[in-house]
Amino acid sequence: MIPADQLTIRPATLEDLDTLTAFNAAMALETEQRSLDRSRLRLGIRGVITQPARGQYYVADLRKPAKADTVTVGQLLITYEWSDWRNAQFWWIQSVYVHPDWRREGVYRSMHRTIIDLAQSHTDVCGVRLYVEGDNHIAKRVYERVGLSPSSYEVYESDFVLPQRHAPTTEPHPSDGRSQKENRVCD
Repeated sequence: MIPADQLTIRPATLEDLDTLTAFNAAMALETEQRSLDRSRLRLGIRGVITQPARGQYYVADLRKPAKADTVTVGQLLITYEWSDWRNAQFWWIQSVYVHPDWRREGVYRSMHRTIIDLAQSHTDVCGVRLYVEGDNHIAKRVYERVGLSPSSYEVYESDFVLPQRHAPTTEPHPSDGRSQKENRVCD
């Protein structure tokens, strides 16, 4: 474990743009086998940093003896979802990445604790959520160890930019035996 006095969790700035771009690209390749367009990715990250209403990146910096030796070892992004039922915001944790050399050293745990403490200090935040790739069992165990639990919700999407990774299922539709693909056309 990295000693707490050597790890700093801080809001990211434009100076972190290269690292955030590299980390996001590595995370997409590792977790979803996606090679992202680096120019689009960089613009997207810049769009968050320069427009805080979109979200806030945080980075984990490991301080070594000399300040010049400080290295960024992890990141996460907070985005916001309004809950009318709660009259408050959920903070969504996403784009979680810890450099492979620093995994299992408490980096994510420190980032998570910082975000939870910060969220709880805001009266307009009602909770924290995240989503995880369905077969990322390692990440699921990590999230459960820091106190998160699976939700009853599943995520559905229509992505207008990145192509669908999984082929549509052809399992029978429960109501009439047609495939789900056929029902998308017919329903």
